[in-house]
Amino acid sequence: MRVHVTDLIEGDLLLKDTFNSYGLHVLSKGTVLHNKDISKLLQHHIDYVDIQDRNLDSIPDRTLESIVSPKWLPTVQPDYENAVKGFQQLFSKATNEGVINEEEVEAAFQPLLKNFQMERDVVSMLLLLNTTDDYTYQHSVQVGMLSYYLSTWLDYSAEEALQIGKAGFLHDIGKSRIPDSILNKPSKLTDEEFAEIKNHAQYGHDIILESFADEPFLAVSALQHHERNDGSGYPHGLDGDSIHPVAKIISVVDIYSAMISERVYQKKRDLLYVLKELYKLSFAELDAHTTHTFIKHMIPNFIGKKTILESGETGVIIMTHPTEFFRPLIQIGERFIDLTVEREYEIKEVLI
Repeated sequence: MRVHVTDLIEGDLLLKDTFNSYGLHVLSKGTVLHNKDISKLLQHHIDYVDIQDRNLDSIPDRTLESIVSPKWLPTVQPDYENAVKGFQQLFSKATNEGVINEEEVEAAFQPLLKNFQMERDVVSMLLLLNTTDDYTYQHSVQVGMLSYYLSTWLDYSAEEALQIGKAGFLHDIGKSRIPDSILNKPSKLTDEEFAEIKNHAQYGHDIILESFADEPFLAVSALQHHERNDGSGYPHGLDGDSIHPVAKIISVVDIYSAMISERVYQKKRDLLYVLKELYKLSFAELDAHTTHTFIKHMIPNFIGKKTILESGETGVIIMTHPTEFFRPLIQIGERFIDLTVEREYEIKEVLI
């Protein structure tokens, strides 16, 4: 079937090699299209392509989950829920015994790691999996997942990325030493209570160092994930290059996960708002390269999503910009609006 590029969806299969108007090869026959491929076609001003008929029975299994995001949910959700339960057990063990077991960490997190190595719509995945229950445990699993993704985007090797994912998974284990009355308090903390919360970074360092003597960077990452590039963080007020690179990764995704989560005392925020807040923080508190890399790779997940403009008009995000992250190409009916050019338009909300 022949379709306009703007009508493509993830999982469509190209039937022919695709060339631009200059004769340059853009995509090969047999390509299973993802958001980045659709963006590439748009960037080369290609209007129409031939794709395999969208008969689900004839599409290879590996593409089904891309056509409808929740399609992969039955596969991922059990591993996600097991990881959350596994972290809860680790948390309890750390509370009662002061140490955690490496084999139990692997058993909780390793099955989920296998799913990390598949390209996914990270934004939708976390929103579909996220619930209001067990915030502390879910947050640690999500930070582990996002730490893995971000480290691959920063060109760490696959083996390094898996270790960084583990560091993210364990970054808050020190909260096991914080009394529940403080940790789960729905109202504002007192100064004394907040001071105790801040101790979780040191507590986590000590628990991990005692449990993983041969992997000191895991402990350092837990200790430093609240340090800030401008020296405003804790526990030691480190700045710049004195902060471990893995701690900088965890800092970015820790804030992102916390801001998208819905808790007793906090409504989850619009995702574009969260990324804009991270962008603001990247000029002082967060490492700029790490944060911008995260945003650059998260923004394309919005392609194909509906958006509401400040004008009240509703459209679809067609293409994102590599540097002006928050000014994509929007389609409203038959009209295309490039927000990098028509700057009077602003996005109010992205609907996920």
